[in-house]
Amino acid sequence: MKEHDKTAHDPFRLQRHRTPLAGGALAIVVLLIAVLLLASCGDGRPGFWRRGGQNEAALSCPRPASVTGSEFNAQEAGLRALRRAAFRGDVFAQLELGSRYAAVRATDKNIEDPIESAVWYAMALANDEGYAPINGVDRKGGVFGGGLRPLSKYDDCRAFERHRAYQVLDRQLSRMSRQEQEAVRDRVIYILSTQDAEGYRTLARLHDGLYGPFGEPEDNPEAREALGRAPDGQGLGQKRPRGGYWAAINLFQRNDVDAYLYNYLAVQTGDVGAYVLMKDFERSSPGRAQYAGFVEAKARQWTPPFEFYPLEAPASGVPFSDESRPRGDAYEYALSRLQGELPFVHVGRALRYLGVTQETVTAPEQLSRQQIEAFEAMIGHATESRLSPVERVRAIQLAAVNGSSEAQLVLAVMYAEGIGLPADYARSFKWFSEAARQGSPEAKFAMSTYFALGVAGVADQDKADAVAFRIESALSGFGPSASRLQALLSQVSRAQQQRR
Repeated sequence: MKEHDKTAHDPFRLQRHRTPLAGGALAIVVLLIAVLLLASCGDGRPGFWRRGGQNEAALSCPRPASVTGSEFNAQEAGLRALRRAAFRGDVFAQLELGSRYAAVRATDKNIEDPIESAVWYAMALANDEGYAPINGVDRKGGVFGGGLRPLSKYDDCRAFERHRAYQVLDRQLSRMSRQEQEAVRDRVIYILSTQDAEGYRTLARLHDGLYGPFGEPEDNPEAREALGRAPDGQGLGQKRPRGGYWAAINLFQRNDVDAYLYNYLAVQTGDVGAYVLMKDFERSSPGRAQYAGFVEAKARQWTPPFEFYPLEAPASGVPFSDESRPRGDAYEYALSRLQGELPFVHVGRALRYLGVTQETVTAPEQLSRQQIEAFEAMIGHATESRLSPVERVRAIQLAAVNGSSEAQLVLAVMYAEGIGLPADYARSFKWFSEAARQGSPEAKFAMSTYFALGVAGVADQDKADAVAFRIESALSGFGPSASRLQALLSQVSRAQQQRR
């Protein structure tokens, strides 16, 4: 009893008893906090990088030395290599291009171009390689839902890369005029249109309100952050007081008609998966199936924003190159017909129009090495001292874009016949129209044929327009049209005689 009373009145003795217990409890609490913080590095949790607690270099995905090294003396070669990979869908090449054209490095100041930088950051955000899970480990349960799980550093660094890409893109777009923003959007649409069904499916997601801002799943953490919403577990669906990348998320406006249109274009490439996705799109929301009728007509008239990627270049910089390459059997077959069915004189005339040669050459061997390399540099291709089939097509395309009515006529025929390029009546009609607008009698005759026969969805049958174009063609001295006009006039005169 005395001992008990002694303990009760001795506070120092009581403290000595409690210290081990308190220290143990504190250690357990610290351990739990550390474990929860580690678990929070996964998707859907506010990881360290979201609070800016680490160096960006440590959080970014690693790059090979050939990409991160100094390229002051080989800048053009480095950009070409990156563009080739970026056009093929390499998300890290796209991110690196965005950084290069943003002139993050001092050696890139001469190629600085905010529009081009924004294009490649947008392409990286739309690329499913940047957000599709690689590691299938489920970390959502943390220590309470199955114990510690291995962390996927690849998924984590990609998440940080997308987080930063959203930030940079939003800052760039917020400083642009509407016209500059449209230039970014048009370039992204063109690049994706060169990637067949996969590219069209991505464009469909970019316009579909059931996905995130850049076609990622709606619950993607970076998408939710861009929309200004709290991550899972912290007020799901509630807006943050601050945050949201409004310029970035509004680059592509949500529109069911556009989403259906691109799904339909994906199906037209012959991709079976695209058909399944289009049917799923129709069932995903009431009323979407009713778009089928008029979207089909729009799809037949659809053409990309550019004939090829714009060949602009920053002051003292490297020309932008179009590194899209023929894909699929249709492209390969069209290129195989180029050699035997397109006389080289048309390429020669295009090169003369572009100022590459002084006279029209009729055979490739008549071109000097310097002339070939000058043209390759003009379109941003590596100098190989020989004109590839793709470069022959590019010569005609470039001359057509720059206003040569002759090249426009040739390009229209190439699209109509599927020579050098897959058959595309919408593009054929476009270039016949451009050539006719410049007074080409052959193009006017072709336009009369389009309207006389009618091409479903491209040019409806219109006899009045057919006769008008045919008369204009005849007055310009085009032979076949003149003979047909004489026959038409004779029929009219006979009809008048019969009335008398």
